[in-house]
Amino acid sequence: MGEMNEARLDGLRALVVGGGIGGLTLAVALAQRGARVKVLEQAAAITEVGAGLQIGPNGVVVLRALGLEEALVAAGAVRGCAVQLCDHRGREVTRLDLTALDGAYYQVHRADLIGVLEAGARAAGANIELGAEVTGIADGPAPVVTLSNGDERRADLVIGADGVHSRLRAVLNGTEAPFFTGHVAWRAVIPNDLGQGPVSRVFMGPGRHVVSYPLRGESMLNLVAVEERRRWVAESWSQRDEPENLRAAFAGFGAPVRDMLARVETCHLWGLFRHEVAATWHGESVALLGDAAHPTLPFMAQGAVMAIEDAWVLADALARADSVRAGLAAYQLRRVARVRRVVNTATENAWKYHMKFPPLRLVAHNVLRLSGKLRPDMMLRQFDWLYGHDVTRG
Repeated sequence: MGEMNEARLDGLRALVVGGGIGGLTLAVALAQRGARVKVLEQAAAITEVGAGLQIGPNGVVVLRALGLEEALVAAGAVRGCAVQLCDHRGREVTRLDLTALDGAYYQVHRADLIGVLEAGARAAGANIELGAEVTGIADGPAPVVTLSNGDERRADLVIGADGVHSRLRAVLNGTEAPFFTGHVAWRAVIPNDLGQGPVSRVFMGPGRHVVSYPLRGESMLNLVAVEERRRWVAESWSQRDEPENLRAAFAGFGAPVRDMLARVETCHLWGLFRHEVAATWHGESVALLGDAAHPTLPFMAQGAVMAIEDAWVLADALARADSVRAGLAAYQLRRVARVRRVVNTATENAWKYHMKFPPLRLVAHNVLRLSGKLRPDMMLRQFDWLYGHDVTRG
């Protein structure tokens, strides 16, 4: 694994609260720069329930700079070649060529990415303390983290990478109530015995849509199915549901979707909630990262990637600054406008997949179909601001 040539953080004592994607990426980035990093993870083991995610070129450049791209590929990440937009019957509307992007676009099992990041963090010298449930964080020149067993951990810097229910977010911003978006999502992983290649498929229907893409060397398919619903559902990634409920919700879809859902044996259901981007990301020696600062809806496949970008920018900003507080301020300044744009774009995207009025849906799909034939690069180029952004270039 290559060392970074940028400014060093030798001797900086950093505590990272949370051993998820953002926290582990930050542990790698800080430790490679010479910081003394400890990750505090409340679980007894770093694990991830079965689910996939997509890493666009803007996230891949960070993993490459940290020396982890080869390990990601070795772990079974699939390099996507296209996104196929279909109507709910299964007929293609248009197709986006991902090979035209300047960089790789990977689909990976979350557990595999977590494994790569954990190995990278340990190889860089970071320490990972498991079973460390954080109950309090006190800011100051020497911030203190209190654990559930009464122990305290002290450092020069504390980062809350502890997700949407972040303790540190509440310390910095007070209690904020998210609101239910009217969407719920199922997720499941099935065997890829249907032979789907390295393509992400989106099936768009009235009030709902399904996304599928391959994982683990194309041996599995990740499914995400979103439905509009008035009833509130708990905001949790680990809430189980009966596969029959999923199949019933999409019974009106065509054979491609029905065939995939017929293979679902276990699935999870969660409510999609909208959180505002945190107004305050940092204090004197503490800061937020990833979902703790800016949770986003899954309609841009950028939640994990934004955390990966955060990690690089935070390490870089600290290394360039003459004090921890100045580095944290620079980090928020460099990130806030970009993540707001991603969060807002993801929020706006949902309705495009869920048009209920048949004439409007027909017109919209015909426009997409015609655009794909006349200007096949046009739809992809509208996301240059997203995928073409390289945080490793400063």
